[in-house]
Amino acid sequence: DGAPEWRHLRDVAMVELLYGSGLRVAELCALDVASVDLGARAVRVWGKGSKERRLPLSEPSIDAIRAWLAHRDDVATVPDALFVNSRGTRIGTRDVRRTVDARASSPTHPHALRHTFATHLLDHGADLRAVQELLGHASVATTQRYTHVSKERLKSAYEVSHPRA
Repeated sequence: DGAPEWRHLRDVAMVELLYGSGLRVAELCALDVASVDLGARAVRVWGKGSKERRLPLSEPSIDAIRAWLAHRDDVATVPDALFVNSRGTRIGTRDVRRTVDARASSPTHPHALRHTFATHLLDHGADLRAVQELLGHASVATTQRYTHVSKERLKSAYEVSHPRA
């Protein structure tokens, strides 16, 4: 596509973090290099209400961040920001939205990756309270919205798979 290699590496790292750790777009944009601890496989995030949470990093996220960090300093003009734009300054939410939409097979938005993160956890048996913590929701009622999708999937699987459905 003609884009520089650093952009591809940055974009992969951003998408992996959005999906692999369920970050909000604003949380991703606010990350500093120091927020990421690859050795501990964790990222420190400041969420809504200035609440800090520590989230696990997936292996693909770690690999993608490591690859991006190898090129970040060639582009960045600011010392702290983990993700930067083509001007070398901290990336903005619009940039992330454009990036995610451009990489998707059909029009989408970054929040869809967070939604998929939560739905996949619930579909595979994660506790609702644990998912609430990971997402940084103040109320479990907010997290419960994601169970609707899981229940619909269960119903669909039952109807398709069970002989007496």
